[in-house]
This record gives sequence, structure tokens and C-alpha cells, in this order.
Amino acid sequence: MDLSLSEDQLAVQAAFAEFFDKEASLERVRAAEPLGFDPELWARLVGTGAIAMAWPAEAGGDGASRLDLVLVAEQYGRRIAPVPFPESVAAGGLLAAVGAIDLLATIADGSVLPTIALSAPVAGKLRLVPAGAVAELVVALDGDTLIALTRPPGTRPHGPASPNLGSSPLADWPLDDGERTVLASGPQATALYQDAVADWKLLTAAALGGLRAAALEIGVSYVKARKAFGVIIGSFQAVQHRLADLVVAGDGAQLLTYEAAWARDTAQPGTAQPGTAQPDAAALASMAFLFNADCAFRTARECLQFHGGYGVTLEYDIQLYFRRAKAWPLALGDPRREYQRLADLAYPEE
Repeated sequence: MDLSLSEDQLAVQAAFAEFFDKEASLERVRAAEPLGFDPELWARLVGTGAIAMAWPAEAGGDGASRLDLVLVAEQYGRRIAPVPFPESVAAGGLLAAVGAIDLLATIADGSVLPTIALSAPVAGKLRLVPAGAVAELVVALDGDTLIALTRPPGTRPHGPASPNLGSSPLADWPLDDGERTVLASGPQATALYQDAVADWKLLTAAALGGLRAAALEIGVSYVKARKAFGVIIGSFQAVQHRLADLVVAGDGAQLLTYEAAWARDTAQPGTAQPGTAQPDAAALASMAFLFNADCAFRTARECLQFHGGYGVTLEYDIQLYFRRAKAWPLALGDPRREYQRLADLAYPEE
């Protein structure tokens, strides 16, 4: 396993760092609240080809690897950009896997924003769908049937988002809202859906990793300037030790994310079919998601506490990261359930 980045991947990383630095300033993040969606930024992101970059060539993509997507997601998370990147990529990848070329064409040209429901419907409704308040298409698993619900394009936003700490466009989506297309059924449908959710976990893990890195930079910058008792607070050993612990944990979280991406992209030993995921790929995606969620929240919390009472005021940037570090992982539900799912993946019954 070689997790070092190629020259092409370093170029991808640099290009999207420049893109998000230019297009997703924190002033723009604030302006997009409380909905958490910037239509102009979304159009420009689609124009870069980022949403379609991992699709096969016949679907209009470049066949990029999941590690390539992870590098984009990290830069997206560093700027907490107000666009739905992980869920749109996961939904598009699922549609590419089933060969829904017509639907992919509307996504590639920017006329349709796709998303994925992360849980089964309840009482005829998909609950708290990521980007559900702004998307025109949602893919979901209804029983053992994989479906796509499509609303008329160009009508976003579609309704009020459910209020949430992270200013994300979460919203319920009734099963009778939109044209229903059956994509697959039976075990195949379940497997395809689980793969797409694993992709969402992986990309959200990467986004949280980028968020964590930016929050740490904000915290370090503050403790190097803030004085208490006449001295810079960054000179206190208690502060230095806490920062060092955050750096070590963050490096481990990034390594785990890259390993999870490698596992999703790499064929099993002895398998003739290229691109078949390693047997522990799903577990690694879950591990990366949970560990990055924990690291991002701890880092944002510690760096907010270094600010003292200023940290929770709206004028300071750290609160933007703190709120999203808490809220983004909750789109999947209670983390305790994901830990239980991880145990089942890591230790399957014989």
C-alpha cells in the first residue's frame, strides 16, 4: 500500500485549494446562512468537473479515483464551502454504477443537483435528507428497491430546511414528491446503495479532516497573538500539549482516510476484476468517518476554548467550524449506531 500522492494528485489538490480559497471565503459562508447553500458557488463547482470526475468516460467523467475525490473533499472542508459536495458525488456515483446516463447528463450540465438519502423512509417520507432543501434529485433505498425521485429542474430551493446547528440544507422528502424511477431491486439494489453510503462516509471523513486542519490553524494563530498575564498564551505548556495532541490525532485521521480511499479503489488480491474493493473497505470507510468526526469536533472545541468567551460569538470564525464539526456527522444519525454498524462490519458473523 503506497499512500503517497502522485504528481497529478498533487496538482488536483493545489487546483482545488486555489478554487475554494477564491470562491468560498468565510464572508461567503456567512452570507449563505442559515440555508447553507450558495447557488453561484455550486454552478462554478459543477463547472470544474468535480462532481463528475469519478464517473466512467462513457458517462461523461474522467474515471478519477476515490483518493482524487478525497483530496477535493479535504479542500472543500477546509473552507466549509456552502455546497453539498459529499452527497452529490455519492449520488452521482450511484447513478453512474447503474448506468443512468440520462440523469447523469442533467447533473453534469448543472441543471439538476443530486443527493442521497442516508436512511430508510419512515411513514412515506425520507427524513433529514442532506441537501434535501435544495436538490432536484434524491436516490434512496425503499425496502429492497433502489429509486431516484426527480423534481422539475430549476426550482430550488424547494422548501424550508430543517433548522440545524451546522446551517446545512437538511430537509424531509416525501416519497410522492417527484417522478419515481426504479434503478435496481433485490440484493443488487442493497449492495449498490451501501456502496454509495460508504462513499458518502469517506468523503465526509475527508471534509471533516479539512475542517479540522483549518480549525487548528485558527487556534494556533490565536494563541500566538493572545496575551494573558502579560504573556502569549501559546507559551503555556498546557496549551502546547493540547495542540500537540490534536496534531498527532489529525495526522492519524488523515492517514486512515487515505487508506480507506485506497481500499475502495484497489482490487482484492487474486481478483481479476480491477476496481473491486478490498474486503475491509466498508469497515475502513466507517472507521475514517467516525475517527475524523471525533478529531474534528475535539479540535474545533479546543480551539474555540482557547478563544475564551470570544469563541462563541458570531464575529469569530472558529464558531463556524465548531458548529459544522458537530453537525456534519449527525446527518448519518446517532454516532453510536454507526459504531454498532462498524462492529458488525469488522466482526461479521460466521
